[in-house]
Amino acid sequence: MTQLDQRTREAQDLCAENRFLRADRDRFRLQFNQADEQLLQFEQQVKRLSAENARLRRQVEQLTAKAAAGAQDDDAPGASSPPPDFVKPSIDPRKRRKRPGRKPGHPPALRPMPEQIDVHQDVPLPKDDAGRDACPKCHCSLFDVEHRERIIEDLIPARVVVTCYHTTSGYCPMCRKRIESRAPEQPPAPFSDLPHGQFGVNVLSTAAVLRIVHRLPLRQVCQVLANLSALRISPGAIAKQLQRLGRWLEPHYERILLALRGSPHVHADETGWRTDGTNGYLWTLTNPTHTLYHVDDHRSGAVIKDLLGDAFGGTLVTDFYSAYNALDCKKQRCLVHLLREFKETSIKHPAFAQTAFCRDAAKLVKQMLALKRQWSTLADAVYTTRVCRLEAKLLALARGTYDEPNAARIAKRMRRHAKELTAFLWERDLDGTNNAAERALRPAVVARKISGGSRSDAGAEAWAKLASLMQTASQQGQNVLAVVRQLLIDQWAGRPAMALTAGP
Repeated sequence: MTQLDQRTREAQDLCAENRFLRADRDRFRLQFNQADEQLLQFEQQVKRLSAENARLRRQVEQLTAKAAAGAQDDDAPGASSPPPDFVKPSIDPRKRRKRPGRKPGHPPALRPMPEQIDVHQDVPLPKDDAGRDACPKCHCSLFDVEHRERIIEDLIPARVVVTCYHTTSGYCPMCRKRIESRAPEQPPAPFSDLPHGQFGVNVLSTAAVLRIVHRLPLRQVCQVLANLSALRISPGAIAKQLQRLGRWLEPHYERILLALRGSPHVHADETGWRTDGTNGYLWTLTNPTHTLYHVDDHRSGAVIKDLLGDAFGGTLVTDFYSAYNALDCKKQRCLVHLLREFKETSIKHPAFAQTAFCRDAAKLVKQMLALKRQWSTLADAVYTTRVCRLEAKLLALARGTYDEPNAARIAKRMRRHAKELTAFLWERDLDGTNNAAERALRPAVVARKISGGSRSDAGAEAWAKLASLMQTASQQGQNVLAVVRQLLIDQWAGRPAMALTAGP
């Protein structure tokens, strides 16, 4: 290499280094300007927060002075009153609360990786003049380049698909009616031949799930469908279609009722439900795999007797409502309701809280619930002896004589239902509380608070049928939307599915 070539190479290197240094200078100058702007913003923010802090301090001093003046005379007119009973008390900040999340040392709960990848997309970096990967901001060459995989799960935007079914119809002289061909996913044709479109099985099942499971008002269901797929539908149309769904899926509702009638244990409860502005009641029957809702005008024992039938041979778990006495079967009364009665009566009547009956009865109920949890750890003879001992204590408390009227009233209830308070101690799968029925009613209560009930008897009946099917599918670990869709297709084809009739 000649001296001229060497100097030319050095000049090229110096030019490249000069360009590199100029780029660094420009980048640092830009960062300095940005930092200067941020510093100015922080100074203004500090001034604003300082002024706000001074204002809040003055307000705290004024409120403290008012509170001190009001504490001197609690009986003065205009004194603050305690919150109503339905407002939960605030948590004591001095009480130690459990920290959220898993304990230290536990493995993390990460989202599982998808089973398959549908799309592979390369995301390259920009290249420099030499064809190497460069930084997209400063265009500097990168070193130690690695290739990674980022898994993203996303949804495909929905769109409305309009299908025209070309059917063939003819009159059957044997059936004496007109027969028309129909595709498996095609809804039954309406009675009228007016030229208008119908909603497909996906629209019907999605609207039903949004309305029943997610408890959306009808107008919000319309808005969700419009936002997802630009489908225009009115609230009245959704209400009408839900009633049609209730009529189509009524056979599955009857199968759920039959499954509950043959169940060894059934939890029952009821709550209020308004229909067209008239007060009514919503009944529920549930076991580990099935749930049934029923809207009725009455709250009498005839309703539960009509639902389960006179031949019901299982155990009915309920609260102490007397309507359940109309059903002649084995029963288990909810012990949590009894503990709640002790607590509420003690608050309203302090004299009852001071009695030995209140203390001993509450302790006995807790011992019964604790003993049932030890079923698997105790020997059979030891467990049986302890159960008999608790039953003897229960009878002794119930047959006692008490001067306090509330103690006498509750003791009479315990004496009347003595066998129905300890039935769960003799059956492994029988629960001593009615929490299952109350959990089944909770979604219905939330829906009632949102919508206020139903606008018609047909709407209430349809809601009960659809809610029963969807709650049952959820209990059995099935996809509610897929189940409703398949049930509709099978029902239209005349082959009722058996997916929701599994035994407990």
